[in-house]
Amino acid sequence: MKENILSSWQMTEQGAEFKYTESDLPSLNENEVLVKVSGCGVCHTDISFWHHGVKTKHPLPLTLGHEISGTVIDGPENWIGKNVIIPAVLPCGKCELCKKGRGNICQDQLMPGNDFNGGFASHIKVPYQQLCVLPESILDRSSLSQLAVIADAVTTPYQVIKKSELEQGDFAVVIGVGGVGIYCALLAKIFGAKVLALDIDDNKLNIAKENGVDEIFNIKNLDIKSIKSKVREISKSLGASKYCWKIYEMSGTKAGQELAFALLSFAATLSIVGFTLDKLEVRLSNLMAFDAKLVGTWGCKPELYPEVVNLIDTGKLNISQFVETFPLSKINEVFKNTLEHKYIKRSVLVPD
Repeated sequence: MKENILSSWQMTEQGAEFKYTESDLPSLNENEVLVKVSGCGVCHTDISFWHHGVKTKHPLPLTLGHEISGTVIDGPENWIGKNVIIPAVLPCGKCELCKKGRGNICQDQLMPGNDFNGGFASHIKVPYQQLCVLPESILDRSSLSQLAVIADAVTTPYQVIKKSELEQGDFAVVIGVGGVGIYCALLAKIFGAKVLALDIDDNKLNIAKENGVDEIFNIKNLDIKSIKSKVREISKSLGASKYCWKIYEMSGTKAGQELAFALLSFAATLSIVGFTLDKLEVRLSNLMAFDAKLVGTWGCKPELYPEVVNLIDTGKLNISQFVETFPLSKINEVFKNTLEHKYIKRSVLVPD
């Protein structure tokens, strides 16, 4: 990485390879800092921008990447040298939604790699108001580059678990335990739930089981009726109630969402986290008949980030074993392999 030069990999058109660019380091406004990027995670949202036709708010060319950790190297003196996580959603902090505690959906929010150049670069210029400062002690447990996953992969399921009002002893069903879903399963355990992980990949399921998830079930090629029957059987074997299930759809697939809705029962709560452009046909009256809840979520409000950092810093949540780092120069290869589902762990790109 060249000093005093901002190097980045930009998306110039959807589906095309990222192109390497160099430019001078940007000048800062009074509310901004310059962060030297340590790591930037590859998210399904990035894949959607790059391959699936989802449009970025900022016109192309654009540097993607919103799951970012790094060190402040320029800006106000009191910020320089701090290790930080840049929230994937940067709310304005002043509007009606922000004042109601819903800053994650602030309509004036800024998202790195969507509203402005993101983290697949050597440096990034960001407002400092919402940055999450990391304690030095956390680096004894994970590298700064690995901690990039806090910005989205860990905080997003954390927020939705809190929104779902998960309680001690609840039966939690996590559909899809990949790069984000694994954290949902582990966080649900930390909250005291009895957790069942569903996936079509034995490797992902075994990792979940090895890290404390109560039960796992490979649902590949099974029909919804068979899956529902088995899930009820597992719930009973764990001594969980047949009511008030907490269901978390993390796969971002049509099949996963259809299954999640089908699992709704009395007083259940279904949380939708995974994203897909696919549409499905459901009977919404099930929500009425079961007196159930359907919860959406978008990222995580910055106020919750310190709670997640504390879980990692105190050793309650281990993240490093679920992260795989690659040189940023391998971005085209990593995106292609991610699209083809060749990775089990969350990919984090580290500037060369």
